Amino acid sequence: MKYVDEFRDGELANGLASTIARAADTGRNYSFMEFCGGHTHAISRYGVTDLLPANIQMIHGPGCPVCVLPIGRIDLAIGLALDQGVILCTYGDTLRVPASDGLSLMKAKARGGDVRMIYSTADVLAIARDNPDRDVVFLAIGFETTTPPTALLIEQAKNEGIGNLSVLCNHVLTPSAITHILESPEVREYGTLPLDGFIGPSHVSTVIGTQPYEHFAREYRKPVVISGFEPLDVMQGILMLVRQVNEGRAEVENEFFRAVTRGGNRKAQTLVAKIFELRRTFEWRGLGEVPYSALQIRSEYAAFDAEQRYGLRYAPVADNKACECGAILRGVKKPTDCKIFGTVCTPETPMGSCMVSSEGACAAHYTYGRFKDVEIVAA
Repeated sequence: MKYVDEFRDGELANGLASTIARAADTGRNYSFMEFCGGHTHAISRYGVTDLLPANIQMIHGPGCPVCVLPIGRIDLAIGLALDQGVILCTYGDTLRVPASDGLSLMKAKARGGDVRMIYSTADVLAIARDNPDRDVVFLAIGFETTTPPTALLIEQAKNEGIGNLSVLCNHVLTPSAITHILESPEVREYGTLPLDGFIGPSHVSTVIGTQPYEHFAREYRKPVVISGFEPLDVMQGILMLVRQVNEGRAEVENEFFRAVTRGGNRKAQTLVAKIFELRRTFEWRGLGEVPYSALQIRSEYAAFDAEQRYGLRYAPVADNKACECGAILRGVKKPTDCKIFGTVCTPETPMGSCMVSSEGACAAHYTYGRFKDVEIVAA
């Protein structure tokens, strides 16, 4: 298939659904986690779960970069905008995530902070060039997909001698999160999470390749299928997982071979390794402290590290007690398990990050009507 509409063909989807139903062993249950928020939205938007047999359960994972960003990291950015007077640049979804004291970056902007939404790191570089008398800070978030552009931003700023630009780095790593889900007692204490396999992220895998997932298949005996974001991609990935489970295999398979290779993008990996190094630990919303799960700027580029430049010290902040984002990101609860879902908490009035982000599980359930599966009582 060459065109996107071919990956959304209803007749082909019904055929795949029949094949999955025949392959699924009626004597057992299957629990698969789609790690990436993009897959969660595809599943909800196209009604993939409606086409699956009842004994196949899809579980939302923590693969939404905005969702896993803890409140304390957003508080640091708000402090830079309001107290240090910097031009604070970041991607659109980050602006509306609730932070401490009822604030968000959007509300900080309303209070006079110079907070700007950007579409790419090239925008940040342009803003720094156009405002040489102002400090510009880029609130960088995301998994391995958005890390290379941040690395390129820092390299270009150094090469051009742009001294008024720095980065508040919050880039996190997919493999570390998967490991934490599989083995961490801090996660398991919130509920049993039976997992038979993973739908691996596609955009991330274009950068890191399929090789890093081989560890999970080998050490934890959990199959991984790297799948594209279109509905037929996801359904084919589910079929591949079912067949692996039935055959007692635990391998890494690549459904998204049109974009992903085993080795990934070596040029991007080299650039990232040049600019960044591993942090010893980093807090994820919903997962807590995860060792070696995030990146920090190397000392050679410390002049572009906002944490170093402004002497920032991270302090953890508890989530809203009424919000179940943490449990949803761990996969132990569904969006519809949250008492404020669809009533107090909506995309217009989000109480948690999972409802804010375009990749959030709650936003997917609300936007595509999955909340209609349960009765919602108005607040």
